[in-house]
Amino acid sequence: MLTRLLRSLLLHLSRQVWLKDWLADLPGFRQVTRRFIAGETIAEAVSAIRALNQLGIHATLDHLGESTTSPPQAVADVEEYLRVLRAIEESGIDSNISIKLTQLGLDIDESFCLENTRRLVAEAHRRTIFVRIDMEDSSKTEATLRIFTTLFREFGNVGIVLQSALYRTEQDLAGVLALGARVRLCKGAYHEPETVAFPEKADVDRRYLELMRKLLDSGVYHALATHDEALIVATRQAAAERGLSSDRYEFQMLYGVRRDLQQRLVGEGCRVRVYVPYGRFWYPYFMRRLAERPANLWFILRQLFRP
Repeated sequence: MLTRLLRSLLLHLSRQVWLKDWLADLPGFRQVTRRFIAGETIAEAVSAIRALNQLGIHATLDHLGESTTSPPQAVADVEEYLRVLRAIEESGIDSNISIKLTQLGLDIDESFCLENTRRLVAEAHRRTIFVRIDMEDSSKTEATLRIFTTLFREFGNVGIVLQSALYRTEQDLAGVLALGARVRLCKGAYHEPETVAFPEKADVDRRYLELMRKLLDSGVYHALATHDEALIVATRQAAAERGLSSDRYEFQMLYGVRRDLQQRLVGEGCRVRVYVPYGRFWYPYFMRRLAERPANLWFILRQLFRP
């Protein structure tokens, strides 16, 4: 119960942007955020990914930002991602990219967002780079799936994220698998009402396992995003039962979270991809990471108040 209340509080605080400057002024706080955020520039992100690659870990690069209401800002974020694509190709790092549609104008106009995203996906396709469209809160699910479906049919180098917390995801998954598209399955990092999402962790985990098995049965290369060792063990067991080798799927984890587990899985022959965020718009992302795993909060408190 305490963990659930803490998670709800942190998700509420993730929307209170006024806290950002106050937190940033705390002595040592910016150094703490660097555990979970690769830096503010493309060069810093590339450096972080190169270090991961040297450990045998793949990456997906995310330029932080969401809920954009300014058309010029949305276009500027497209331009930043175009620079990211160029940097990936020129540096030779092993990375794809992850994008959020509200950063590219979904809250402004869906057609505007589609054109921005199409421009980005087309350039990624030209450079043979895969694009993952992140799933945001449930109010954006329908539009996100529409844009994803359109661009997957046009280019093919696009995948989607689905969240086991939402009741609707089983039906959404059937539609995505019918396309033959790649899925990243996660639990979900947004505070959703009980009318659209499972309120209990046990139900979210149960649905995750059900959806994971459908992904493994599909014959498509998918990503299982979790730091939950019980779910990882269950996934590996399900893959073995189906005769799937470790190169037929991958685990995905967050930058700075369970580094020990990431390296252990690689050492055991698993494919691991780490979500590497960078940029100045770090606050909402950072707070959601704390909500997902309260142990992260205790780590930060220890760092801030240690003698």
